[in-house]
Amino acid sequence: MNINQTAIALLEENKYDESLKLFKKAVELSRDVQSLNNLAWVLCNEEDDYVSAFPLLEEVIKMNPNSHFPYNLIGEIYCRQEKWESAKDIFEKAITIQSTKTAYNNLAVANYHLGNIEDASKYFLLASEPSDFALYSHVKCLIELGNKREAKRRLDTFSENDDEFVGEVDIADLYIELGCYEEAVRWFEKGWDVYAKQPEWVSRFVYSLIKLNNHSYARKFLNETINEKMEEIQDMTQEECDEGWTEEDKQERIKELQDEKEEFELMFDKIMSGYTPPMEFFTSIQKACYLFGCNRHNHPEYKR
Repeated sequence: MNINQTAIALLEENKYDESLKLFKKAVELSRDVQSLNNLAWVLCNEEDDYVSAFPLLEEVIKMNPNSHFPYNLIGEIYCRQEKWESAKDIFEKAITIQSTKTAYNNLAVANYHLGNIEDASKYFLLASEPSDFALYSHVKCLIELGNKREAKRRLDTFSENDDEFVGEVDIADLYIELGCYEEAVRWFEKGWDVYAKQPEWVSRFVYSLIKLNNHSYARKFLNETINEKMEEIQDMTQEECDEGWTEEDKQERIKELQDEKEEFELMFDKIMSGYTPPMEFFTSIQKACYLFGCNRHNHPEYKR
C-alpha cells in the first residue's frame, strides 16, 4: 500500500490528523497532480480551508491535467468566492474532459449568477434527477425565461416519493410564480406539518389562499400558527440555562419568537392591503469526491 492509499485508508477510519500528515508528506515527496489535488480536496472537505487549497490547485492546473478532478474542485472554490466567470470557464473545461451531473449543476449555478439564464436552464436539466433541486432550479429558470407552459409541465412531474424530492413548500413556491394557486395550496397543505412555521413561507401560503378568496381558511392557518408561537414562547421561558445555553441566548430566542408572532398577527391585513410576499431562491453548489485512488468511489490513481 503506497502513501496515498494509506492516507485515504486512515481518512476512511476517521483518523484525520494521521491522514493529513500523510497527504502533506506525499506533496513533500512529489509535487504532482495526484498529491497536490488530494491534499487540496482534504483541506476543502475536512477543514473548509479553501484559502490553503486554492494555490495547490492553481499549481495542478498549470500542469494541464487530463482529469476533471482538479478543475471541478477549483471550480467549487470559485463558486464559493462568487467568482462566477472564472467558475464558468473552469467547469466548461472540466466537462470537455468528463461530464458529470455535479459539474453541470455547478456550471448552471455560475451561469445563473452571471445572468445567463438560458444556459443555466440547460445545464440544470443535464444535472437533474427526478424531483431534485437541480430540476427545481431548471423550472425556476424556465419561469424567468417566460416559458411557463414547459415550466408547469416539468413541475407537474414532481413527486414526494422520489428519492431526491426537493420539498413540498418549494414546489408550492414555484406554482405561485406560475399563478397556479390551487396547486400551490395543495402542496402547502402537504408541507404544513413537515416544515417549521416561518413567516417567509407561511406568508406565501396565506397569499395563495387570499388569491383564491378563501379568507377563512387563511385566518384558520394563521391562528393555528400564532397559537404555536405562543406555546413556543412559553416553553422557552421555562427552559433552564447552562454553559451552552446562556440567559442571553434564551432572551434572544424569545425575542425572535415574539417578532415572528407579531409578524403572523399582522400578516393577513398586510397581504390584503396589496403586499406580495417574495419568493426566496438560492442556488446550491454541489460537492463530490475527487480523491485519486479512492476505493469507495472506484477512483483510480492519477495517470498521464
